[in-house]
Amino acid sequence: MQQGRGTVKPPTGITFDCDFGNNIDSLLTLGFLKAAAGKGEARVISVSISKSSLKAAQAAEAVAKFYEGPPPAGRGFGGGVGVNPEMIGLADNGKWASDTAVINAVLSKKGADGKPAYPFVISEIRETADPAITMRNILLAQFDLNAVAVLDGPATNMVKLLDLYGAKPQITAKVKYLVAAVGAYPGGPAEANVKNDIASARKMFAEWPTPIIVAGREVGEALPYPAASIDKDFSWAPSHPTVDAYRAFRTMPYDAPAPGLAAAVYAVHPDDGYFKLSDPGTITVLDDGQTKFTPGAGGKHRYLIADPAQKDKIVAMYTQLVSAKPVPRVANFGRGGRGASGIGGGRGASGGRGVLPPAVVNPAAQQ
Repeated sequence: MQQGRGTVKPPTGITFDCDFGNNIDSLLTLGFLKAAAGKGEARVISVSISKSSLKAAQAAEAVAKFYEGPPPAGRGFGGGVGVNPEMIGLADNGKWASDTAVINAVLSKKGADGKPAYPFVISEIRETADPAITMRNILLAQFDLNAVAVLDGPATNMVKLLDLYGAKPQITAKVKYLVAAVGAYPGGPAEANVKNDIASARKMFAEWPTPIIVAGREVGEALPYPAASIDKDFSWAPSHPTVDAYRAFRTMPYDAPAPGLAAAVYAVHPDDGYFKLSDPGTITVLDDGQTKFTPGAGGKHRYLIADPAQKDKIVAMYTQLVSAKPVPRVANFGRGGRGASGIGGGRGASGGRGVLPPAVVNPAAQQ
């Protein structure tokens, strides 16, 4: 995108792709990114899910909207200029994944009126977005090198983005780097986000055109989200999806390994010294799903190294943002569905509800 005279570049735009619901980390990371956006530290320009589950999309929308705060008065969905509900990209492989405790904890909670405690709009697959097309289209609306891709899950959707015609030069122009919570470094056991789609992980590391910074399993274990925060930092909210999901995921008390959160911290604050970085090198994926890092001056890959001196500061940032009170949303256009035009397009030729013209994108995400 060309920068006009007097144009001020906005905060970095974050595309967040994850396997929402498979663990608590992706929910914590989504909350962190939304809270960071509320403070003006970044912009969440897309959210997509590689787990083929309509309920995962509904729960992700509910969590995202909770962190965004209530819509402005008089701007409801029934008329006028509606608030733009969360556009969730959802993988559709023709076979629905099973429900999880994290998803069910968010969707099953009811308020005193018997309605969902955490509202969502998505009711069918056509009200979600194609992940790859959505990421491509929203990236095109960004200033050059003013976007960062964050991955906390298998590389399935990232590879589908790579495979789109003309996507690689677009990614190179718009994305500063990819921060991926996959693998273990410099060499460790096979990690779930790699094992769940080894072929895609291998292709992503081999073909992604920008630098890749990885947050390995060892970083997530060194910087877990503390159970103590769940007990004390959310008291302002009678009900909170993060609290319900965290308690449902595993028997309390437990500190949740959070490589996705570490990746998000680096994506939002890359120059603040929270992490040490490895020397450049190349990451390859072995047949069993292990990741191998080979140092080399010409390599485009680096991994985060947890700095014990920064642990308290990082964990404090986790808890302050994940437990932060929502910042009220602003009015915006209506939503689109799933289809060739990505954001604003319908799932099929007929489009979805609130369809925007193909040339129009969510103004909140532009630039």
